[in-house]
Amino acid sequence: MAKQFGVSEDAIYAMADKEDNPALFTDRELVALEFAEVMSKDANNVSDDLWNRLRLHFDEGEVVEIACVIGIFNYFNRFNNALNVDVTK
Repeated sequence: MAKQFGVSEDAIYAMADKEDNPALFTDRELVALEFAEVMSKDANNVSDDLWNRLRLHFDEGEVVEIACVIGIFNYFNRFNNALNVDVTK
């Protein structure tokens, strides 16, 4: 899906190690990726600092939309993992 929105293959593969490849991402993308990571690991710990950095790049509606997408994909991943669904290509 990311490719369809113009994300390069290099950036897709570097997302997991974004700190090692910051030049592949804009500040806006980096803060969104950080938000996705925090929401996925422990949604109760989105810090004020992260919230403030999100608000530098996104308005409130955009943050809600990003959170919704993160939540939906977390749901799909957990659902598929629990049912041992094969990854499709």
